[in-house]
Amino acid sequence: MSSKNSQGLADKTMGSSLRALNWIAGSKILDRLRLRSQFERTVFQSTKHGMRAATSAGRSFNKATSLGKPARQKSGSGSGLFDLTPDDEQQMFIEAGQAFAADQIRPAASGADSEKATPAAILEQAGEIGVNTLGIPEEFDGVLTEQSTVTWTLMAEALAHGDMGIAYAALAPGAAATAIGRWGDPDQQASYLPAFTGENPPAAALAILEPKPLFDPFNPDTRATAGTGGHWILNGVKSMVARPGECELFIVAAATGDARPTLFIIESGSEGLTFEAEPAMGLRAASTGRLVLEDVRVPASAMLGEEGDRARIYADCVSGSRIAWSAMFSGTAQAVLDYVIPYVNERQAFGEPISNRQSVAFSVSDIAIETGGMRLANWRAASRADRGESFAREAALARRLAAAKGMDIGSAGVQLLGGHGYVKEHPVERWYRDLRTAGVMEGALLA
Repeated sequence: MSSKNSQGLADKTMGSSLRALNWIAGSKILDRLRLRSQFERTVFQSTKHGMRAATSAGRSFNKATSLGKPARQKSGSGSGLFDLTPDDEQQMFIEAGQAFAADQIRPAASGADSEKATPAAILEQAGEIGVNTLGIPEEFDGVLTEQSTVTWTLMAEALAHGDMGIAYAALAPGAAATAIGRWGDPDQQASYLPAFTGENPPAAALAILEPKPLFDPFNPDTRATAGTGGHWILNGVKSMVARPGECELFIVAAATGDARPTLFIIESGSEGLTFEAEPAMGLRAASTGRLVLEDVRVPASAMLGEEGDRARIYADCVSGSRIAWSAMFSGTAQAVLDYVIPYVNERQAFGEPISNRQSVAFSVSDIAIETGGMRLANWRAASRADRGESFAREAALARRLAAAKGMDIGSAGVQLLGGHGYVKEHPVERWYRDLRTAGVMEGALLA
């Protein structure tokens, strides 16, 4: 690349970063979410040291002062009425997510898909609007005082409307932070959570899915066997992990001696932990890969949850992950709908818009109906989770509906554009590839 082109690329990158910073700084959302001081610290450090291009792999997670007892977000409460109106706080997150998706994610989506990587600036901006601190207790500078699966769901839908692959990359660290915030003991929280609300939050990932047909999250092949000195030895392979080469922390699911799956906190520098690139049909912007564990030795303190409570914690994690993925599929399905409606109204055939054709109108109507059904089923599961009610059945139904209808919606979007749907000039071919993951993804996000 010539020096002139290099300078032009640098100027363009810096210009995009400055526009993003100006947009965030001028937004009232920072004040309403109590993120103004954290944002100003980030801007100061970025100006002082330059824009960070990557996380500092292999950091040492130093334990801060322990609270003596686990910090937890309060359980949500409901009025008992079926009301889908977002409250003021949720509406703020919706507006922030939609603006970020439209202004930053959507324009970067095609390039990120081609490069198989999300721009670092996008990930930094996502962190600055608080997407990865929704599950962190207020004692560790989290932005919500109450656990709110519904709020997370609304944010995920908004980001996925921009691009599912970028949304996955941006939201994945929050899954690890939420798991520790929700189920970690005081020492685990003090060791890891301050990093997520600091100036340079780590890349992290929740790893449940494995590369085998008909994967059952409650029967993983990854095994944890008891070793000497109270340690555990983990062996197995995890699949479709977001940015595994950049992650500094993993929450890994493994079956213990009693065959019950348990979540383990594993740092990236652990001996025997490696990754392999695993480019997939969809979600390419998330730089997906496999996490390989070969005799990875971790202390007993790396297990999440108390003895006797770990089976319930893991079940809640799987159900929460199903809600999270269903939210992503709903957001992408809505993107398909919002794109095809103006297209079929403007596209002319035989002297009239193709939307006048009954088959086209019915296909668009089906997309709208199924997208609404997916969203409502998922909101029901999320609202039950917030109220502390059983939600495993509802989460499973929401995921099943997304798996059954998500792929159909992607295919219909391509079909409605005809030959245009098959080329990269239009985003529906990318959304189709992303929605194909609805039937295979399990884990990796947590609402």
